[in-house]
Amino acid sequence: MSRVTAIISALVICIIVCLSWAVNHYRDNAITYKAQRDKNARELKLANAANADMQMRQRDVAALDAKYTKELADAKAENDALRDDVAAGRRRLHIKAVCQSVREATTASGVDNAASPDWQTPLNGIISPSERG
Repeated sequence: MSRVTAIISALVICIIVCLSWAVNHYRDNAITYKAQRDKNARELKLANAANADMQMRQRDVAALDAKYTKELADAKAENDALRDDVAAGRRRLHIKAVCQSVREATTASGVDNAASPDWQTPLNGIISPSERG
């Protein structure tokens, strides 16, 4: 073999080795980037699912809040209307009072010796309109 052929063969072998190394390097990078892309895609999908679930729960909580707020406002309006009707005399208020027992006396029983009802306990929960503030 001549010297020129040997040099050309060595250069071709060097070029092939360098190209093989470069192709292998870029292949490894491509595999790494693909793995990173797949991992990030999975994480993004998981985050989107969690976000959608959280938004659905927020809508459910907002709907429940609106429902209970409306029920509370309706009950308050009904209580105010009933209180105004009682104050105006359009309705009557019946209070379940508890009378304390009277000891048996040796005197003749009559209407006057009956115990008076305990009005304070049921009336503790009633607040006059001026005290409501």
